[in-house]
Amino acid sequence: MKDKIFKYINQEKQRQTEMIGLIPSENHISPEVSKVLSSVLNSKYSEGYSGRRYYEGNQFIDKIENEARDRIKKLFGVPYVNVQPHSGSPANSAIYFALLEPGDTLMGLTLAGGGHLTHGHPKVTFSGKFFNSVQYGLNQDARINFVQMRKLAKKHKPKIIIASTTAYPFILEFDKFREIADEVGAWLMADISHITGLVIAGEHPSPVPYADVIMSTTHKTFRGPRGAMIMVTERGLKRDPYLGSKIDAAIIPGLQGGPHNATTAGIAIAAAEAMRPEFKTYAHRIIQNAKALAKALKDEGLKLVGDGTDNHLILVDLTPQGFGLGTQVAFAMDVAGMYANRNSIPHEPCSPFYPSGVRLGTPLVTTRGMKEAQMKQIAKWIAQVVEYVKKYELPQDKKNRGVFIKNFRVKMKDDKKLLAIRQEVVAVAKQFPLFQW
Repeated sequence: MKDKIFKYINQEKQRQTEMIGLIPSENHISPEVSKVLSSVLNSKYSEGYSGRRYYEGNQFIDKIENEARDRIKKLFGVPYVNVQPHSGSPANSAIYFALLEPGDTLMGLTLAGGGHLTHGHPKVTFSGKFFNSVQYGLNQDARINFVQMRKLAKKHKPKIIIASTTAYPFILEFDKFREIADEVGAWLMADISHITGLVIAGEHPSPVPYADVIMSTTHKTFRGPRGAMIMVTERGLKRDPYLGSKIDAAIIPGLQGGPHNATTAGIAIAAAEAMRPEFKTYAHRIIQNAKALAKALKDEGLKLVGDGTDNHLILVDLTPQGFGLGTQVAFAMDVAGMYANRNSIPHEPCSPFYPSGVRLGTPLVTTRGMKEAQMKQIAKWIAQVVEYVKKYELPQDKKNRGVFIKNFRVKMKDDKKLLAIRQEVVAVAKQFPLFQW
């Protein structure tokens, strides 16, 4: 009897094929990466590092991990790489584990400004609970406020300054981060999870000349498996020759057990793919598509945070349409065949749980081969959805919000207008396979 899990997997494949993915932190992997993820590598336990494992039988695992590390070193021009972190959050925690003591001060971008939970979001995250978190924000143009950052850094003297975002549609100016870090003697950590592929292809400035340590997930614009990697630069090793060893120890025994060997192999394959000329073309197309989508959205009358994008990501500000519409628009888009995610906007007027924005990105659609013409059509569909659901503003009374959203979802799930848009979306989506160069 066939396990129903396989039915669910086929349903998920159909969902991805028939819908248009606009979540900027997701991507499709190549058939080669997919193949190694389902290989015999999952059957081997490899706690430790190459040449010094706690288990026997790792001769070939060692070769795979060494190859993955060497390829990443070559791609970025760095002397140290660790490819064992299971994902981005554990990788960030390993860096803190290596460089900080509990109670030390770190500085990252606020969540409302486009930062990540692991960059010191207060109280509810490990980075905000076990360390003294100081958060910088954005200026009125929705760009990072370096004047504020410098003042906060001089006042609080953080040991780590984090240059990173998760919902920020502009270039990260690593040189400015470096200047402030040097002024207060802080380590500069760059989390480039979102923009790794853009950095490799030369479509975004590299943090390597400026940062001491760099973290990246491997499944976003890098287009690899769901994992992470930590790199130490020449600058970082010059400051502390043992920094790589400290990070190794933070991963194991500090935070993890054995690595996921199939993921390591997937990272190696993705790194090889990123060395191909086609990858540069792909990364360039990501930004072209993002700019085309941003322009088309504005032409449709929608407001964008910062009025556009310089990378793969767009943040739609729905406040002109009504109060607290992010959740409603994101759900209605999903019914209409396009999946994105609700997101806070700078100076969020509503709530992180019921935000005022929707976050969009172009890595997924670019991997499928879509171009400017499809971006214009997607913008039209999104505008239709926004116009249709803008009357469903979030209640001002917080007590009524949960029930309101629940009822909204029930009503929209079978809405004829949204399902009509979905039919159009499916017709276009089916023309593009999940992965192509």
